[in-house]
Amino acid sequence: MTYRHEIASPIGPLVLLGDGEALTAVYYPRHPGRAETEVRDDATPFSAVVNQLEEYFAGERTSFDLPLAPRGTPFQLACWAELQAIGYGQTRSYGEIASALGQPGAARAVGLANNRNPISIIVPCHRVIGADGSLTGYGGGIEAKRYLLDLESRGHTLF
Repeated sequence: MTYRHEIASPIGPLVLLGDGEALTAVYYPRHPGRAETEVRDDATPFSAVVNQLEEYFAGERTSFDLPLAPRGTPFQLACWAELQAIGYGQTRSYGEIASALGQPGAARAVGLANNRNPISIIVPCHRVIGADGSLTGYGGGIEAKRYLLDLESRGHTLF
């Protein structure tokens, strides 16, 4: 069974998915998520997620403490784990992530894995930028990415 709950946020609605024990996705409504066969709309399993996201958007939380269960290939899971090592208010390039994974020539593969990250914000794919320091694509749109990076810079505009 997959549980679903939609919440409002400063960057627009977010769709939370979980299995009742762990969070499996935080999607923007237009995010190309996987099709679920059996979904129940129920806010109950998401109280901690909602609370921590509210604290994050209020500038009171710099890390998340939630059980996560993203689904992906071994390479995607390794990329997403590396994203979680990027500290609040910091950024990394796709190349830096590839090098950290021991595959310095895999920046494009890292970009593809980043694009498939099912747990937006909490697994901070928004913290990955272009090698030249530019903002690059983001599932929630460049404005949402800019908002999140500015939020994390505590009022000092990064972009």
